[in-house]
Amino acid sequence: MRRIVRRPAIELPAEVSNRLPGVLQRVYARREIRSARELELGLAHLLPPGDLAGIDPATRLLAEALRRQHRICVVGDFDADGATSCALALRGLRAMGARRIGYLVPNRFEYGYGLSPELVDLAVREQDPDLIITVDNGISSLAGVAAARARGIGVLVTDHHLPGDVLPAADAIVNPNLPGQAFGSRALAGVGVMFYVLAALRSHLRREGWFADEHLPEPRLDRLLDLVALGTVADVVPLDHNNRILVAQGLGRIRTGQGCPGIRALLEVAGRDPDRLVASDLGFAAGPRLNAAGRLTDMALGVECLLTDDPRRARSLAARLDGLNRERREIEARMTDEALALLDHLGDPVSGGQRPLGLCLMDGAWHQGVIGILASRLKERYQCPVVAFAPTGEGMLKGSGRSVPGLHLRDLLEAISRRHPGLVGKFGGHAMAAGLTLPAADFPRFREAFEAALAEALRDGLPDAEVASDGELTGAELCLDAARQLREAGPWGQGFPEPVFDGCFQVTGSRIVGERHVRFNLAHPDGGGPLEAIAFNGVAQGWEALDGATPRLAYRLDVNHWRGRERAQLVVEHVEP
Repeated sequence: MRRIVRRPAIELPAEVSNRLPGVLQRVYARREIRSARELELGLAHLLPPGDLAGIDPATRLLAEALRRQHRICVVGDFDADGATSCALALRGLRAMGARRIGYLVPNRFEYGYGLSPELVDLAVREQDPDLIITVDNGISSLAGVAAARARGIGVLVTDHHLPGDVLPAADAIVNPNLPGQAFGSRALAGVGVMFYVLAALRSHLRREGWFADEHLPEPRLDRLLDLVALGTVADVVPLDHNNRILVAQGLGRIRTGQGCPGIRALLEVAGRDPDRLVASDLGFAAGPRLNAAGRLTDMALGVECLLTDDPRRARSLAARLDGLNRERREIEARMTDEALALLDHLGDPVSGGQRPLGLCLMDGAWHQGVIGILASRLKERYQCPVVAFAPTGEGMLKGSGRSVPGLHLRDLLEAISRRHPGLVGKFGGHAMAAGLTLPAADFPRFREAFEAALAEALRDGLPDAEVASDGELTGAELCLDAARQLREAGPWGQGFPEPVFDGCFQVTGSRIVGERHVRFNLAHPDGGGPLEAIAFNGVAQGWEALDGATPRLAYRLDVNHWRGRERAQLVVEHVEP
């Protein structure tokens, strides 16, 4: 059961409230903005790179590699954060004088995640590097780092994932989540960490006179913030003040036509106008198309799209990524139907109106690159933790899990591993998402262990799923001016959510559009003109049969831009009869 709840609010200081119109005052009060500084999104307000532990050894290592023109190999990850981190590292280091630099992104089907010994072997065969730089990975790659060091290859780990009890024996590690770290933002994405490394390196090289000696223009790193914005939003890290600055600056560059051709092409194939860009366009349009390459084939396609400066090649690569994303959607839809049929066969635990504590599913035909999305879809549908498995070959399974507030999924997997030694292979992740490997023969044992661990962790049952609201808007506030103010504020995202409001409306008409969506005509009790609303995927919720009803809606107030005209539109998130 989902229910609408109002977010608590603080009293805004006058220095904040005086700068905001009324609707935004209420929104920012519910995001606990306590000073005017938190509204400042200029680069001058970024946390300084020198506060990030490990940054000095990293810059010395990179400066030495540039002086000696070492061969550098950047090892990325197969998601959007990894792709943007990789492109950022190559663009930034090339601008600082690196002439022998390449990259590798492990194919998830052959090498798995991170810097493995097998990937080190591949790097040696193809690039013979003197230095390996990991981006968005490496903090758990103990064996891979050791293999590189044993071959005399230097290793710089840049990552943002939580470290284990033992750190890799790298030459330098930069990670805002290291123990004892005093940096003011633990929420940096992998691409944000790499941006900070480049900023520190530029300062180091400037002090040494490198750019003058090499007759190089000092690089403008702000020109790379479009990559930082995309990776940060797509990785769904919390948008604390520091991340909001990075994202806002990157969005501004894209809107003014200064972004890289690849990002503009990704937005255009998705039907998004780069000139009217907001953060959600990166998260729901550009990000999934990049991720499709890593899920179905090879993320090198995504990296190349972000590296090219040729608009025609960027459009060609973006079209291929768009095609992969369409294929991914088809696979996802088929797997979702199969999962629902499997649950029905097992006796759907929701059919009686009762939520299960969790779901653990496996099918021999599922695609290992899409099980994370499947787990996310089922989690949203059933509002409980879900782990979905697919075969990887040689008798092994790969699992991807998604959790709900109140249950730390990675910690749950660790507890299962401790209680059942040898059952779980590799595992990792964080509170809301985690992954693991498992022998296929052990799937029944794992499902029992998972259900038992959930029963212990959730003795009081699952909490009710909540739709957090910023309160009601009057009929007069449901207007285009307010919609524009909300759209242009932010940037909104994880940890700093896009405003959602609630209220009762009279449904004066509805129709199904695009087979899955429901468009409403509404009247507000306060009066005012008729209102338009849309509920994406509303048919699956049964919301097409509300004519004449007066439901309570949770909704976002947005701008509908169609054929050169703009109108206020409600985007319905939840319906309470």
